[in-house]
Amino acid sequence: MSKTITFVTGNAKKLEEFVAILGTQFPYKVVSKSVDLPEYQGTPEEVCREKCKEASRLIPGPVIVEDTCLCFNALGGLPGPYIKWFLQNLGADGLPRLISDWEDKSAAALCMFGYCEAEGKEVQIFEGRTEGKIVVPRGKRDFGWDPVFQPDGFELTYAELDASVKNSISHRGRALEKVKTFLTSNISN
Repeated sequence: MSKTITFVTGNAKKLEEFVAILGTQFPYKVVSKSVDLPEYQGTPEEVCREKCKEASRLIPGPVIVEDTCLCFNALGGLPGPYIKWFLQNLGADGLPRLISDWEDKSAAALCMFGYCEAEGKEVQIFEGRTEGKIVVPRGKRDFGWDPVFQPDGFELTYAELDASVKNSISHRGRALEKVKTFLTSNISN
């Protein structure tokens, strides 16, 4: 019987991408659980580490948390880990307006996964990063800030890309490949 790992999220789209990227050969069962974790402040790594520690206190067994950032270079990396509130308050149309007065539209999509085997154990952090730029929203509007992020080397936004293409180049996909490598080589059933 395979080990069960709890992905702490209430976001069905994140879970869908998570499972798709891990693939059918991933040797562990992944379940999701929506837990209202505190919203920590700090660097992306600090935020992810604290969220994972708290999740491991609340949920028995192995847990994975995710923290996603959208970092505008013109704003010194902001909104960064606070993108959720910027998006909630400004919407996808408002995000590009934040840097409308700057020439530099470059940005980075950053994903951090924190994994903890159990409460009191060390938290492992896995980072994925995709460089790109902020554009006027294009494409489907069903997944966060995807319509405003155009990855380098593409003429399409995340929202316009086919899901398999997006997953292969996205910040989440890159971080999850590291998670997958770690879990398949370091966890016994």
